[in-house]
Amino acid sequence: MPLTKVLITIKSYPTTSSHYDEQLSIAGFREDGTFIRIYPIPFSKKTYEEQYQLYDWVELDVERNTRDFRLESFRPVTVDEPVKKIGHLGTEDHWSERKAIVLKTVYRDLSTLAMEAKHEAFFTSLAVFKPLRILDFVIEETEREWDATRLEKLQEEKNSGRVFEQPEDPFAVMEKLPYKFSFRFTDKRNEEITLPVEDWQLASLYWKILKKQHGSGKELKALKEVKKKYLQEYARSTDLHFFLGTTQNIHASTKQPFTIVGLFQPTVAPTVIQGSLF
Repeated sequence: MPLTKVLITIKSYPTTSSHYDEQLSIAGFREDGTFIRIYPIPFSKKTYEEQYQLYDWVELDVERNTRDFRLESFRPVTVDEPVKKIGHLGTEDHWSERKAIVLKTVYRDLSTLAMEAKHEAFFTSLAVFKPLRILDFVIEETEREWDATRLEKLQEEKNSGRVFEQPEDPFAVMEKLPYKFSFRFTDKRNEEITLPVEDWQLASLYWKILKKQHGSGKELKALKEVKKKYLQEYARSTDLHFFLGTTQNIHASTKQPFTIVGLFQPTVAPTVIQGSLF
């Protein structure tokens, strides 16, 4: 079977909101611009941080994940098969090569996307979305430890043999984010929407900035830097798009199942940059 060529654009951060084998996934685009989600993937922290780089072209041997009704969902044929990197798309000419792949289909109305997600002809679970206007980047404190009851259920799932053994347990080596991050924005219908941002890049940025802080209030200092990055730099100075995605159980049970699973923030030429969005 021929290998599948994938441009990686999304790396998930561990979450206990779905089945164990969906805790860590990568997603991106085939050469024709269609989305593909790949899970489960073997996890070791070093491999996940270093091997799965955003905007790398990789080749994998994958097959449809028949346990998942979402048509974009695939799984490795052999879970321990190494990922072969075959190229990388850079940021030259304001991300022109990346935009040629990513922006082939862009949604601007969240209600239309939510209807597609529930329609059996589509079951759309990954999409590129362009907000009309960014209103705020919201930060809320949340639990500081992984939910023990949920982890116990996930461990039972793992022990039952329904999922494969991971080289490392992501919940053992990855700290839980003690804050929830969300974008508040409007879509083309001028409807105000708030969606959480749940991706590897945001989590990594927070932990990286936090490590540089000292003394009392270091978390607040780190949060201020994160907000500045996402609200000032990305929202005001780039052509910001969202990668939206679902998890399997939320997709099936919720009217609006999408969260922001990544950002696409190409730079724009100075003459095109408009005034404040706020």
